Amino acid sequence: MNYIYELHRAMMAQKVILVYEGDFTQETTKSILSMAERNLDSSGEDSSIKRKVFNVMVEALQNIVRHSSEQGMRAGSLLSKSAIFLISRDDKQYSVMTGNPIQKDKVAQLTKNLDDLNSKDKEGLKEMYKEIIKNTQISEKGGAGLGFVDMARKSGEKLEFVFAPMDADHDFFCLKVNISREKE
Repeated sequence: MNYIYELHRAMMAQKVILVYEGDFTQETTKSILSMAERNLDSSGEDSSIKRKVFNVMVEALQNIVRHSSEQGMRAGSLLSKSAIFLISRDDKQYSVMTGNPIQKDKVAQLTKNLDDLNSKDKEGLKEMYKEIIKNTQISEKGGAGLGFVDMARKSGEKLEFVFAPMDADHDFFCLKVNISREKE
């Protein structure tokens, strides 16, 4: 049971203020947002920063709900529909982090899209957003990359991401979005 203490210490070291691991549904998302909103409200944070953090959280959670692999748990596999959502806060920034399984065949395109997005400046992101709205059919899952573009625009930072191998068919997609605590 020492892992509980080790987990607690790791979370304290990383300044984690909220974490949820499990299956993500619209109901779960509402509960997480409600808890996070209360936490932000009680922190005394500036309202413009709270708004940015909340907007990034909404997009990140919607990304998990809409785009996690639909695979269920397989015997002998680490794969499940389970995902993770964390928020941390230090003196300089908030970090919204997510992790969820995705199919390996989607990794190359997602990497290309995120690298392209990260290469853009503020004006480039604005144009990218308009271009997606104008020229793309929104898929049945609700996305066309708009969520990632919106997170980058709201945060004003590059999106950090990695893919951790899970099994022959899936990787675990880890995303981190930093939001500065300094007023613009």
